[in-house]
Amino acid sequence: MQEPNFPEDEHNRIRTLHSLNILDTPAEERFDRLTRLAKHLFNVPIAVVSLVDTDRQWFKSCLGMGPTETNRDISFCGHAILGDDIFLVPDASQDQRFSDNPLVTGTPNIRFYAGCPLSSLDGSKLGTLCIIDDKPRMFSLDEITALKDLAAMAEQELMAIQLATLDDLTKISNRRGFIALAEKSISLCRRQQIPATLIFFDLNKFKQINDNFGHAEGDRALIAFADTLKNAFRDSDIFARLGGDEFVVLLTGLSDNHTQKVIDNFRGAIDSYNKNVQLGYDISYSEGIVSINFDKDTSITSLLSQADSLMYENK
Repeated sequence: MQEPNFPEDEHNRIRTLHSLNILDTPAEERFDRLTRLAKHLFNVPIAVVSLVDTDRQWFKSCLGMGPTETNRDISFCGHAILGDDIFLVPDASQDQRFSDNPLVTGTPNIRFYAGCPLSSLDGSKLGTLCIIDDKPRMFSLDEITALKDLAAMAEQELMAIQLATLDDLTKISNRRGFIALAEKSISLCRRQQIPATLIFFDLNKFKQINDNFGHAEGDRALIAFADTLKNAFRDSDIFARLGGDEFVVLLTGLSDNHTQKVIDNFRGAIDSYNKNVQLGYDISYSEGIVSINFDKDTSITSLLSQADSLMYENK
């Protein structure tokens, strides 16, 4: 059996998936409608909207199969998210990658599989809309087109969820998206005693940029600040625009010394941006840094309040 590889953007892909806060949620008609249609249209016993998590594939909608998830290492969808086109397996029992897969040798006795990747707004492949048959079959060009059309509808539903957690201007998480991700990350850090630090940023004299150069230039400054956050911090860090000119980053797994190095690197990146673009103003900011103490209140609301207070003291 061939286990699926990990996509090159795996860290960002998982972060995007988790930011949707959709895993382990109840069934929804908007997704069930699509699997019902796929099951009927292609005359197959199984149709699934599958989301590929770190070590499992979880089914947001599943018709014709009992479990709500399976291990990622035996999943067909784990292979499907590695490409852009439909992933086809006409007869899994005759395919060396899958012939001894437990999903083939046992229930649900997969023979035919067709899965179309579902992309997020940033291009990450979050999962698939797939159909499964217990008999080998071929797939016509018309059927391929029809499956792609259904998958596009599933993507639209996922994008609607993502837009609710994404900042329209900077294309990084908004407050809602940050809270959903940060709560899970802090809970994991608490259980495993991993250090975590919250940094609250507020741009200095941002109103003057809007007043003197116009709101379009103010938007440009916000986008530049967000882009610098993305480039200076790690893929595993969680960053967001909370609103207005306020941003936040959650770093995990770093000592105080390494945290300071990351912060210094970010400050250097902002200085370089100011030097290179020379727009008549400099982007500057104040910051509040909280090293999270898991023996005290670690709610996101409390941590943001602490970091906000420290930021104003520094300002």
